[in-house]
Amino acid sequence: MARIQLHDVTKSYGDINVLRDITLDIEDGEFIVLVGPSGCGKSTLLRMIAGLEPISGGEFLIDGIRMNDVRPRDRDIAMVFQSYALYPHMDVARNMGFSMEIRGEAVETRRSKVAAAAETLGLSKLTSRLPKALSGGQRQRVAMGRAIVRDPRAFLFDEPLSNLDAALRVEMRLEIARLHQKLGATMIYVTHDQVEALTLADRIVVLQGGDIQQVGSPLELYSRPANKFVAQFIGSPTMNVVPVKVDQSGVTLGACRLDLPSLSLPFDAAELGIRPEHMDVVAPEGAMLQATADVVEHLGSDTNIYANVTGIGPMMVRVHGNIPARSGDVLGLNIQLENAHIFAKDGAALRTSARQAA
Repeated sequence: MARIQLHDVTKSYGDINVLRDITLDIEDGEFIVLVGPSGCGKSTLLRMIAGLEPISGGEFLIDGIRMNDVRPRDRDIAMVFQSYALYPHMDVARNMGFSMEIRGEAVETRRSKVAAAAETLGLSKLTSRLPKALSGGQRQRVAMGRAIVRDPRAFLFDEPLSNLDAALRVEMRLEIARLHQKLGATMIYVTHDQVEALTLADRIVVLQGGDIQQVGSPLELYSRPANKFVAQFIGSPTMNVVPVKVDQSGVTLGACRLDLPSLSLPFDAAELGIRPEHMDVVAPEGAMLQATADVVEHLGSDTNIYANVTGIGPMMVRVHGNIPARSGDVLGLNIQLENAHIFAKDGAALRTSARQAA
């Protein structure tokens, strides 16, 4: 396995800076997930680690050895791409072992490694099939097996599940989690799907515009985001963010004056963030906020309410369970102040927050 270190790594295409001063230490056996919007540089960073893109500046080390100019084949890293890229005329066993075949490894060695990888991935009964006789999830497992047989120091995954349907994504997500537990390998995984990130990662790296916004465990990013971007990117449905004004006489949320004498917010607070699941639906009388339900989604386990809040505007509320709300209903909403987030004008999270005061 491998410890991977990035020190002030940059990537430029002419005058265009794609990644700036990326510094990240990945421990041996750690599962790191890179997330961010399209164009943030997450796949480029993965390709630089693999050696498929040259590094413009900084240092990239594996186990303390500088790898900037080492050829991809000599880095001992295996990559699983979004496309399976299986050879259609080769069966599963030969697809998985082809890299060993072209390196001239002994037939018995190839068979042994392919059999072990197939057993790990639940492909033992499918090794004689051609790719056309496999489902999408099975093809992706073959692609993963092709990486496993190399016994690399680290695995790189570039959005490997994005071509699968919803059910297969869940199945393969579990397969990858089990694979990491079994192999204990260092893994770096790129995705735009935050559910994958939250369920798979030991730590998540949030990228935006070529910069790292925050690195932390899934629960840390959910509970203590460093800024408004991370707060709204992590968590589904996305966080509600409302302008807030604090003065000596109280708090104004949007255009709604709140009677909150016990709530001590910093005077530089500019916005209040409330996750949909951190708002309670109550009777309108005496509620903190008044709202009218616009669209109600009954999901069985949860109910999503898109509401028009008086003095504030559209907000989303998620309630656990199935509640008898309908479009047009007048609702009362209470904010769980202990779970609210406070942001400054520049979007930075303020540590003096409603959570500390509640």
